[in-house]
Amino acid sequence: MIQLRNLTLARGAQPLVENASLQIHPGWKVGLTGANGCGKSSFFALVRGELHAEAGDLEMPASWAIAHVSQDTPALPDAALEFALDGDTELRAVERELADAEAKHEGERIGLLHGRLQDIGGYAARARAAELLHGLGFTDADFARPVADFSGGWRVRLNLAKALMARSDLLLLDEPTNHLDLDAVLWLEGWLQSYPGTLLMISHDRDFLDAVVGNILHIEARRMTLYTGNYSACERARAAHLAAQQSMVEKQQRESAALHAFIDRFRAKASKARQAQSRLKALARMEEIAIAHVDTPFSFRFAEPAGMSDPLLQLELAAVGYGGTAILERLALTLRPGGRVGLLGRNGAGKSTLVKLLAGELKPMAGERREGRNLKIGYFAQHQVEQLRPDESPLQHLIRAEPATREQELRDYLGGFDFRGDMVSAPCGRFSGGEKARLVLALLIRQRPNLLLLDEPTNHLDLEMREALTLALQETEAAVVVVSHDRHLLRTTCDELWLVAGGRATPFDGDLDDYAAWLARQRSADRAPEPDKAADKEARQAARLASEAARKSAVAARRSLSREADKLEKQLAQWQGEKAQLDEQLADPALYADRERLADLLKRQAELAVLIEPAESRWLEIHETLEGLPVE
Repeated sequence: MIQLRNLTLARGAQPLVENASLQIHPGWKVGLTGANGCGKSSFFALVRGELHAEAGDLEMPASWAIAHVSQDTPALPDAALEFALDGDTELRAVERELADAEAKHEGERIGLLHGRLQDIGGYAARARAAELLHGLGFTDADFARPVADFSGGWRVRLNLAKALMARSDLLLLDEPTNHLDLDAVLWLEGWLQSYPGTLLMISHDRDFLDAVVGNILHIEARRMTLYTGNYSACERARAAHLAAQQSMVEKQQRESAALHAFIDRFRAKASKARQAQSRLKALARMEEIAIAHVDTPFSFRFAEPAGMSDPLLQLELAAVGYGGTAILERLALTLRPGGRVGLLGRNGAGKSTLVKLLAGELKPMAGERREGRNLKIGYFAQHQVEQLRPDESPLQHLIRAEPATREQELRDYLGGFDFRGDMVSAPCGRFSGGEKARLVLALLIRQRPNLLLLDEPTNHLDLEMREALTLALQETEAAVVVVSHDRHLLRTTCDELWLVAGGRATPFDGDLDDYAAWLARQRSADRAPEPDKAADKEARQAARLASEAARKSAVAARRSLSREADKLEKQLAQWQGEKAQLDEQLADPALYADRERLADLLKRQAELAVLIEPAESRWLEIHETLEGLPVE
């Protein structure tokens, strides 16, 4: 196991972690979280032996093989598949020895080496490497391409494949979902769930953490705290700790009340469609965890747009592509104020191309792109980050855009994005990827756009900044189109999902769980042989008989579920009314002088929360089930 004893870790003169003592047992999957700059990557360097502790000890088995993702990939001539295979260092060593033995005609040594190849799965290694590359979005044609041919983002994927190829005891992953699309994220999630070794992973993707890890190691205020459970469990534990601090009560109540009001408004207008219900669940969960983020360093909102048009932007039978070749055709999309669209699709399907068409960076090859009279676009993509002036500070960037605005107002605005003190006037060329992304978002939001086009906006952002961005997007009246591998952002931000596939973009009738199922079917179809026609006909006949029987059973189930839903609605109305009264009383600062009454009210509030949460979940579950059942 990994054991820390009174460990103190620093970078130069800056202490990062002090007096940490904890144990990580073999086979544990641990998420390492904390604000940017708190010491997460330094802790990884310590585990790899690249950094020494200031004091205390870190102990781990000397025999453990450690795998990690390299930060650099030179422009190598090696084929992509061979590069991935290099991750299995023992396999490569046995192959070299085998080649030497065969050249020397050493029969006994050749036999022993073939036995060793069998023991380490060497004969299946190429198939294993191909599966890793497929999962990360590479095609068969990519396998023979030189590493030097790939762009930076794809080389990051090759480094990840090489690390996964290693037969390791300990796997260290630092932001593995950056540069991945949702398809690859879902595949990686499944792969890591079955990884047999010990996993330490830095990630700012809450859904990914929830699905993969069983413990959270959180760094905050130079302390390391090991929580049992996934990231959601960690948030609940932190929320309980913060709730005990009376100085935070007023802010907690204000944030909770604002979010609760938004959820109520959304519930009132939401249809029973799966996407709406999925978003309602996610918003309800946000209300539950809001307290865990009241001490966030980020505080910003989108200003009301200067003007609106309805519609803001229209595509009519538009086609778009490159070099005379259309990637997407017959695009018909209307964006209106307040509309929120999430774009889904496999890697290379054309999501970013569609966003560039919407942004006006690409012209339609056919059809029309029509702008509303007051259209003002705010477009976030990776190339905007690269266009920052490295020798200018955040303040200088804002002054350049708004020379007539008071400097103090601009400083206050940048403080909401955690650019404070010396950082406000520091050249941004030295900033991390997350800090640059924050600055681009700050500049974009300041423009007061009425159409936000966000292409992977959460890359390099930490969990607190992602949560702040999600809350800000809840309140803006601007239309939003987002491409993201962050499922939490998609669930809580988007009212409708569009699927980009087969050269078209069409509304997707389902939620993100349905999309994961769609991806799984696509992967199966890619590998499936041609179906037997006779067996297919027989299967269709059996399906028709089963369908009729299921319809009769479903009608009976509908009646029973409808009665249960009615009963739950009445009970929920009573409990929520009582909870609203309690929340109003608890918002009164005078109450905290009466400790006995305060304790009673807090106890009843907790009891109601325990009653309401499963009842709401059951109510949503019933209505989702009813959607799929036939009407009598």
